[in-house]
Amino acid sequence: MNTDMFSINPFTLAAKRVFDIVFASVGLLLTLPLFPLIALAIKLESKGPVFFSQTRIGKALPDRTLLFDMIKFRTMIQDAEKRTGATWASKRDPRITRVGMVLRKTRLDELPQFINVIKGDMSLIGPRPERPGFYQKLETAIPFFAERTYGVSPGITGLAQVNQGYDTCIDDVRSKVGFDHRYALALGDVWSWLKMDLFIVVKTIGVMVMGRGQ
Repeated sequence: MNTDMFSINPFTLAAKRVFDIVFASVGLLLTLPLFPLIALAIKLESKGPVFFSQTRIGKALPDRTLLFDMIKFRTMIQDAEKRTGATWASKRDPRITRVGMVLRKTRLDELPQFINVIKGDMSLIGPRPERPGFYQKLETAIPFFAERTYGVSPGITGLAQVNQGYDTCIDDVRSKVGFDHRYALALGDVWSWLKMDLFIVVKTIGVMVMGRGQ
C-alpha cells in the first residue's frame, strides 16, 4: 500500500474525532424517539430482528486493516443472502421490504451507526465501508482502491455517498474511489476539511429530506 499518497494533518484527525463524538452523541439523542417507531414498522411487515449487523472493512493502518460490525435497521427480508451468499443490492431489489425501501430512501436505516461512530469504528463522514466478501475482488479490479481508507475511518455518509448512492456493481465502486481520494486530500488542513464536511452534511440532509437515497 502506498502510504505517501495523502498527507493527513494529525490535528485535523483529532478535530474530526471530537466532531464525531459530539455530533454522533447529539444525533443519537435526538433520533432515539424514532427508534421504537421504526422498530414497530419493521416488525409489523416482516419476521426477523429489528437491527442488522454486518462485518465491514474499517480504517487501514500500516500493519493491518481493521474490521468491525456495522449496525443498521434491517431493510431486507430475514436471511436475504442465505441462498445467494454476499451480493450487491440492485434497484427494485425484491429482497428489500416496503418499510426497508422507505428507510433506505430517507437514510433512516443508518441511524444506529451513530453507535459505531461513538465507539470509534466509523466516522460521521468518510468512505463507505465495504464488505470483506467483496474486498479482494475490488482491490484487484480497481487501482488505488485500498488506499481510499488509509488512515481514514469509513463514514455513515461521505462525498461519494451523496454524489452517487449505494453500490450495485464494481463500476459503481470504481467511480466512487475518485470521490474518496478527493475527500482524503481535503484532510490535509483543518480549513479544507471543515469546508468539505459542511458541504457533505448539507448534501446529506438534502438526500434525506428529498428521499433520494436508494
